[in-house]
Amino acid sequence: MDNIKGYIDENKDRFLDELFGLIRIPSISSIEANKPEMYKAAEYWKQLMLDAGADKAVVLETEGNPVTYGEKIIDPALPTVLVYGHMDVMPVDPIELWDTNPFEPVVKDGKIWARGADDDKGQAFMHAKAFEYMVKNDCLPCNVKFMIEGEEEVGSPNLPKFCQEHKEMLKADIILVSDTGMIAPDIPSITTGLRGLMYWEVEVTGPNRDLHSGLFGGAVANPINVLAKMITQMVDENGHITIPGFYDDVIEVSKEERAMMAKAPFDVEEYKKAIDVKELAGEKGYTPSEHTGIRPSFDICGIWGGYIGEGAKTVLPSKAHAKISTRLVPNQDWEKISVLFKDHFESIAPDSVKVVVTPLHGGQGYVCPIDIPAYQAADKAYTEVYGKRPVPVRSGGSIPIISTFEEILGTKSVLMGFGLESDAIHSPNENFPLEQFFNGINTIPLFYKHYAELMKK
Repeated sequence: MDNIKGYIDENKDRFLDELFGLIRIPSISSIEANKPEMYKAAEYWKQLMLDAGADKAVVLETEGNPVTYGEKIIDPALPTVLVYGHMDVMPVDPIELWDTNPFEPVVKDGKIWARGADDDKGQAFMHAKAFEYMVKNDCLPCNVKFMIEGEEEVGSPNLPKFCQEHKEMLKADIILVSDTGMIAPDIPSITTGLRGLMYWEVEVTGPNRDLHSGLFGGAVANPINVLAKMITQMVDENGHITIPGFYDDVIEVSKEERAMMAKAPFDVEEYKKAIDVKELAGEKGYTPSEHTGIRPSFDICGIWGGYIGEGAKTVLPSKAHAKISTRLVPNQDWEKISVLFKDHFESIAPDSVKVVVTPLHGGQGYVCPIDIPAYQAADKAYTEVYGKRPVPVRSGGSIPIISTFEEILGTKSVLMGFGLESDAIHSPNENFPLEQFFNGINTIPLFYKHYAELMKK
């Protein structure tokens, strides 16, 4: 592992060229018209794996988007690491807020700017190049399998069945994932917990057509007004979610663990400055880090209806819509929460409108023990590269399939992320610092080295 930095320096231009080829594929999984692009991305990943030294790589079908699988088995008696990543990306809207073409990556200010630069094309790509280095330099100490899916950004609806059907093929000792972040460039961290997720679309219908707001306004319920009023009832003045039964399964984190979490560096003023807000919000009695790490949340992700074009149109709309999500903490069951919200939201609707709640996708939360060999190996790897031990943190984000891996494959996952809060994932102007990108390629082979050594003990 001694010459990994030299290998990166010699090949960094090629690495970026290959990554940019992947990024240029607009593999947006939530847009059906982009499905052909998913297959282009899957084939691109297949070639990446083969060029890096995989013994085999194939594109496999699911009921939705494809999965690219690859492997190199050097000795069945050795530990096996399953690398998971995703090739799909979020939509780019609103496109007018991008400073560059989201699918034409550019490097400026020491960062890669593009959709997928971090989440997850850039981070998953690091594993392909780390694997390439270990194969080319004959220092791969474990068996390696890759599973790169195409539906993570829509909740991985078809991956559970895929895993069930390919359990033997996916058999591994640990799953390694880079789809999370670090506290700061000089403060490495390992994500030990993920929140679960449930996502719905709501439709509120009033009159059977759009009406003249002068002739009917005040006599007929406006679906947008009703939807807005219903939404405001979902969270009270203390930031507490009001859905009956919502908190029944929430496990309160102990004072001792909260004290440990509080040791992680966090500057509230810098946090507010970074996102340009004067004040923060959240559930009363918890800190901002706890709001996103150990408490559930409820958010409106999109809302629309009526006339939104240029100028004025005096219309009372027939329909209003919203996209709604809630982040869940471990032990909250997303399917139970889905029913609780649907029943409650539809029950509070006035008779002046009809409300339909459609569940879209969801997943469980996840907690990784810090005493398993894989976590310890990640700890050692970060320490060598960054010069300080990583801080264990619970993320506010969700990767629903991680808990499914443990349920179906019986395998724990270690989340070695290198993204930063400033990378603006899911937003316009997504980016990924070159330093983090190359540090990731440097760190990952060290994980393999330490993991193989610890598994011998």
